[in-house]
Amino acid sequence: MSQVNLKAVDIHCHLTFKDYDEDREKVIEDAKKTLRLVITSGTEPEDSKKALSLAEKHQGFIYVTLGLHPIHIPELTDRQIEEYMRFVRLNRDRIVGIGEVGLDYHWIKEPKKISRMREVFIGFIGLAKELDLPLVLHLRQALDEGFKLMVQHDVKKAVFHCFSGKKSLAEKIVEHGYYVSVAPNIFRSKDVKKAVKAIPLEKILTETDSPFLAVEGGRNLPQNVRLVVEKIAETKKVNPLEVEEAVLKNVGRVFGIKV
Repeated sequence: MSQVNLKAVDIHCHLTFKDYDEDREKVIEDAKKTLRLVITSGTEPEDSKKALSLAEKHQGFIYVTLGLHPIHIPELTDRQIEEYMRFVRLNRDRIVGIGEVGLDYHWIKEPKKISRMREVFIGFIGLAKELDLPLVLHLRQALDEGFKLMVQHDVKKAVFHCFSGKKSLAEKIVEHGYYVSVAPNIFRSKDVKKAVKAIPLEKILTETDSPFLAVEGGRNLPQNVRLVVEKIAETKKVNPLEVEEAVLKNVGRVFGIKV
């Protein structure tokens, strides 16, 4: 696959995380050699400030979505969450989406925390609609519920980040006009491979979820999204460049980024 075209895109990573503290700028400069752009996700108030600063420093390459990862909800008061939502509103023109937000039944198990997690998620669905921004969804062990909430709340643009579900659900997702983001879990999951085979390139996005999900263990990097591109191409029996070009167009449609 040619690296000269610079069309590959990582729509979901965490360049602000401590895993990159020692060599963040080198990682970014290396990524610029093979990628068209990356979208880094703010997961809580302090992380989101860092994400905006990083995008300011690397304009035209790093873009930002701001959200509240479900695991951070219990550590914040209602007032802190309201203040954070105000912060997101104030930075509407500096971001391309709301996320990651959603539900996580792997880490959140207590009934009271689950109830609050749902309430906060619904609040962020409302915020995305208010700001006319796409949602980037974290739905761990909650894909069906998350999909139903998207339909119930008449959400127009949503990305199912790090999709891990079955083909049947992927088909429902794309029928409703939403997007499936494929991560390195495609290397380990038969369900993801079957889903990718079934859905059109016009509804696929690519990501690494760096620093997580490295194909060979250790720290993942945004430029490893090319491995995901190649695996999608192999699964769908198409040229990797065709995948890159389709994803780039999808990024324009979903996030409004001029590519």
